[in-house]
Amino acid sequence: MSGTLYIVATPIGNLADASPRALEVLAAADLVACEDTRTSRTLFARHGIRARTVALHAHNERAVAARLLAALRSGKNVALVCDAGTPAVSDPGALVVAAAHREGVRVIPIPGPSAATAAYSAAGFPHGRFLFAGFLPSPPGKALDALDVPYPVIVFEAPHRIAATLEALLARFGPEREIAIARELTKKFEEIARMRLADAPAWLAARPERSQGEFVLVLGPGTEQKPAVPVPASETVLALLLESLAPAEAARLAARITGAPRNVLYRAALARARKK
Repeated sequence: MSGTLYIVATPIGNLADASPRALEVLAAADLVACEDTRTSRTLFARHGIRARTVALHAHNERAVAARLLAALRSGKNVALVCDAGTPAVSDPGALVVAAAHREGVRVIPIPGPSAATAAYSAAGFPHGRFLFAGFLPSPPGKALDALDVPYPVIVFEAPHRIAATLEALLARFGPEREIAIARELTKKFEEIARMRLADAPAWLAARPERSQGEFVLVLGPGTEQKPAVPVPASETVLALLLESLAPAEAARLAARITGAPRNVLYRAALARARKK
C-alpha cells in the first residue's frame, strides 16, 4: 500500500499555535517537505522533532514532486509544510497534492493556522463569503477590477509594496470603502486596524515600523453591482444620444442609463463618429 501525504498547517508567527496533532504527524513522518528547511527547523527544535527533510519551493517543486511520489508509492508517509500557515495557499505544494490525487495516494489535511482566515476573523466584516485574492501583481493595474465585489476581499502583501498597494486601492475604490490592515499576525509587533481607505496611507506612514513585516489586507464589501443592460440595448441608447451629443458626453450618459462600461461605450462612440 502507498503511504499518506499529510498537508500540515504550521504557525504563522507564534510557535505555540502548533497543534498537538500537527506535531504528532511531523514527528512520525518518514519525510517532511519544507518550503525552507531552515525555517522549519526552528519549529522542529522547539518541539524536539528530528525529521528527515527535503526542500520544496517554487523553483524545484516539479522535480521534488517526483521524489515525494516515489516515497509515497513505496509506503512512506510524507508531510508537507510551508514557511508559515497552510501549504498550497499562496505557497508551493498544490502541484504535489494534485499529483498525489492522480496517483490515488491518500491525502489528509492537518488544519491549523492561516493568515487569511485569521485576518478575516479579526476584521469584523459580517458576510457569508469572501474572495481570497492572494498576492496582487505589481503594479496591480486592472487586477483591481476583479476585487470590485459585494463581499470582503483578502489580499496578501509584502512590506516593500504595501504603500503603493494602499494608494492603488484608494484610487480604485474611493475614500469611503473600509479596509482592515493586519500586520505581523500572531507575532510580537502584531497590529490589526480597521479604517476608511482614505485614512490608510496616513496610518501606515504614522510610524516607520509599520512598513515592516508581512501584511494581510481585508477590503470591505463593495456595493452590489446592478446587472448591465445587454450590449445591443446600450448601443441603441448610445446611438440615440449621439444624435445630439458629443461622443464623450453620450458615452457618459449611456453608461449611467444602461450600466454598461463607460470606456467601452466611448470607444464605440468614437468608432461611430469616424464612420460618418
